[in-house]
Amino acid sequence: MNQQEILKLIEGHPHHKLKVAVTDIDGVLRGKFMHKDKFLSAVKSGFGFCDVVFGWDMNDALYEDMAIEATGWHSGFPDAEARLDVSTFRQVPWENHVPFVLGDFSKHDGEDFPACPRSLLKKIIAKAEGMGFQPLFSQEFEWFNFAENNSILEERGFTNPKPYTPGMFGYSLLRASENSDYFHDLFDLLTEFGVPLEGLHTETGPGVFEAAIQYSDILEAADRAVLFKTGVKEIAYKHGIMASFMAKQTADLPGCSGHVHQSLWDADKKRNLFFDSAHQDQISEVMRQYIAGQLFCLPYILPMLAPTVNSYKRLVEGAWAPTTLTWGVDNRTVALRALPLGEKSSRIETRVVGSDVNPYLAMAACLASGIYGIEKRLKLDTQQTVGNGYKDLQNGVLPSNLLEATDYMKSSDVANELFGEAFVDHFTKTRIWEWKEYSKHVSDWEIKRYFEII
Repeated sequence: MNQQEILKLIEGHPHHKLKVAVTDIDGVLRGKFMHKDKFLSAVKSGFGFCDVVFGWDMNDALYEDMAIEATGWHSGFPDAEARLDVSTFRQVPWENHVPFVLGDFSKHDGEDFPACPRSLLKKIIAKAEGMGFQPLFSQEFEWFNFAENNSILEERGFTNPKPYTPGMFGYSLLRASENSDYFHDLFDLLTEFGVPLEGLHTETGPGVFEAAIQYSDILEAADRAVLFKTGVKEIAYKHGIMASFMAKQTADLPGCSGHVHQSLWDADKKRNLFFDSAHQDQISEVMRQYIAGQLFCLPYILPMLAPTVNSYKRLVEGAWAPTTLTWGVDNRTVALRALPLGEKSSRIETRVVGSDVNPYLAMAACLASGIYGIEKRLKLDTQQTVGNGYKDLQNGVLPSNLLEATDYMKSSDVANELFGEAFVDHFTKTRIWEWKEYSKHVSDWEIKRYFEII
C-alpha cells in the first residue's frame, strides 16, 4: 500500500487508537497509544515527544553528563520533534489488530536529531545511495526462553530462572513439537505483524531458540529486527514465558548472537555487487573493500555492535563468538564470515553482533564501516582465516570490555567521520555511564570469593 492507502485504511479502521513508538539509544521501544485523529494530524506536522528518552538509560535513570544540549534539568526536558513513518504501518495480531507505526526524531529545523538511532541509520543509507548502492540486510537472533512470570522473577532478584525446555538440544524437531503452540505463534504472528521469518529452530542450550528474519532494504530490515525483539517478548508473555535477549545468560553456555547479514546491490537492485564470477572465490572487489573497511573500523565502532557490559562476556574464545579481527569464507570462528554463494545470495555476516544490540545502530555501524572501505579504496591485505579464527592474531584482537571499547570509539577520528561528533559524544557518554553503573555493583562472585577468605 502507498501512504494514501494506508492513511485511508487507518481513518476507517474500527480501532479509534494506534500504537506509535520510537527507539531509545539502547534499542528499547518507547511509545504510547494515540487517538487516530491526533495521528492523522501528526503525520502532516510531526508531534512532540519528550526528549528524556535520550536523557535516561534503559532503567529510566537520568544520565549524569549528556552532550545533547536540549536534554537535561537545565532545559526542563522539552519535547523533541518526532516524525511518524507511515510506511512502517502494521497491525498487532495478538492485540486485536490494533494499528502500529514507528517514528524517529528530527530537529525543528528539519535536521536529524543526533541521538536518534533510526535517524542515524537513515543518514548512513543516504550516503550509500549517493554512492550508487542499495543495501539489503537481515538479522538473526538467538535468545533464551524461561517459564517465568516477570513479577515473581523480579521478587527473586532474577536468580535461577527456570528454562522453558531442558537440556542441550539444538535443531530439535522434538522440542519444537513439544512446544508447538508457542513455535507456531512465533512464526505465524510475527509474519502477520510484518516481520516474516526465514527460519525458526531450537538452538543448543536449555530453552534457547534462534530465528532468521527475511532480508529486505536495510531500513525495513532494522525496523523488522526492532519489532522482532519486542514482538517475541509480547507473544511469549501470552504463553507464560519470558524471552531474554541478554548476550550471555551464564558462563556455562554459549552466548546469544544477533548476526547481521548484508549485501550491496546496484541502484535498480538487479545486480549483487558482492558477486563476481571472474574473481577468486567469486568475491568481488567491492566486497573485498567492504570487508577491509569493517576490519579496519571494528575496534572503533565496537560499542555499537556490543553495547552492554554483558556483551563482552559473550565475546570469548570457543563460545561461537569472535575475539579476533579476522575474516574467512564460511568460517564461524571469525569476525566477518564471507558467504560468496552466487549471484542472488552472496553476502557478509558480521558475527560480532550480539542479541542485546540496538539493530539501528548495529546496521548503521556495519554499513558505514563497509562503505568507508569502498570510499577509501582499502585493500584487503589481511589473509582470510582458514581454520581456527581464535588463534589467528595477524590483525589483532577485539577490545575486551565495554570501557576499553568505548575509549577506542571516544578518541577515534574514524568514528567521528562515520557518524558525526555529536552522535559519538552522546553515545560514548551513555556507554561510560553503563560501565560506571556496573562498577558500583557488588556481584555474587565477589561476595563468594572475598567474604570469608580474604
